[in-house]
Amino acid sequence: QVQPVESGGGLVQTGGSLTLSCAASRGRFTGYAMGWFRQAPGKEREFVAAISAWSGTTDYTDSVKGRFTISRDNDKNIVYLQMNSLKPEDTAIYTCAADLLFDRVRKDPVYWGQGTQVTVSS
Repeated sequence: QVQPVESGGGLVQTGGSLTLSCAASRGRFTGYAMGWFRQAPGKEREFVAAISAWSGTTDYTDSVKGRFTISRDNDKNIVYLQMNSLKPEDTAIYTCAADLLFDRVRKDPVYWGQGTQVTVSS
């Protein structure tokens, strides 16, 4: 029904900033709660941030609070993840996801993108 596609990954130094974008290659994000996840090599996928469809309600995992900001532009049909004060432990593949339920997008969303690599060097 909807297909997310991520962009904006790359290499950045510790303390730097990077912004990821999530667009729809098929369908639109209208009415969907959106989320960001990440997975480092040999580790489980981890929830990072989520935003509701209309109210702007957000949720973050503790390790990124105060550093990362999730936002969306419904007119442009794009979801963003602004990452500041990056640390080496933030290195991972970041994936965008969508689900009609805000509670479910935090845990096991239905629709997934393919991911984009973020690498933070010391």
